[in-house]
Amino acid sequence: MNKNLIKFFQGELSAADTDKLLDAIEKDKTLKEEFINMQNIYALSKLASSSVDNEEGKKGLKLFYTKANKIKNRNIVIRMFQYAAIITILITSTFFFTKFYYDLKESSENNILYVPAGQRAKISLQDGTTVWLNAKSTLKYPAKFSRHNRKVEVIGEAYFDVAKDKKKPFIVSSQAIEIKVLGTQFNINSYPESGFIATDLIEGSLMVYDKNFKHEFITLKPNQQATYKSGKMYLSSTKHKDYFLWRDGIYAFENERLNDILEKLQLYYDIKINIVDAKLVDTRYTGKFRQRDGIDEILRIIQKIQPFNIKKDMENNIITLSKQ
Repeated sequence: MNKNLIKFFQGELSAADTDKLLDAIEKDKTLKEEFINMQNIYALSKLASSSVDNEEGKKGLKLFYTKANKIKNRNIVIRMFQYAAIITILITSTFFFTKFYYDLKESSENNILYVPAGQRAKISLQDGTTVWLNAKSTLKYPAKFSRHNRKVEVIGEAYFDVAKDKKKPFIVSSQAIEIKVLGTQFNINSYPESGFIATDLIEGSLMVYDKNFKHEFITLKPNQQATYKSGKMYLSSTKHKDYFLWRDGIYAFENERLNDILEKLQLYYDIKINIVDAKLVDTRYTGKFRQRDGIDEILRIIQKIQPFNIKKDMENNIITLSKQ
């Protein structure tokens, strides 16, 4: 186990040595994996309710790494923490390794959870709020909320089940908008590549507004969607509830154009998909696919409805579809 990694998570590594370590992590795949595993362990210990005293926490962490260093099988270490009572993050069946990235410029009280392509995660925040994160999504949240509000930041897609607290409104910030709630369930889709932000209310009520015009807000009712695009807010009805099955690892599409489906799959699986024949673009599909099946299997299933050729360029991470 790399000694500088241990010092990094204990806050004992100098700025110069930290820069060297981060550079080494980017170049060394084995070191990067070890870094991610240690981040998971550190983040889990930070979220534990028993971690009150900072010095005691450091001592406990140091003791753990001393013992863990004697265990040659890393899988045993990971399994130990999966079953430990202190863990407050709930890992879904298809979520392998959650990546926690700590921004060194931010306060140590802020955590960043990133979910890689093809995966999803579920986390319980300090106030009891539950958050599901879709593939390629990031959640920035404090280890402890302030006395005035509960504010988090999201990029990508997230489903919130917010714990009620009338004295502390829950605020979700995402790109150009903010969402203010007291206690509710809602879904926010905010991938920068999409060019829009869609907020669907499942139950309760919430306000959606532009950060620059907080007094001009939209109040959503259940089964309503607020879409923010090109600086304007639009109100409509939620399209179909099966869409939110992504929380359970199921991608559901209802009478959607192939082009729109592929745009989502590109985001979820971090791959470029090109359509050579324009006739394929407007073909509509309805169906459900398991996230864990992967992009290849999903395309094969769609291919049975409307035949097309699939060509893969592994080197450039590109899939090309053409009509047979």
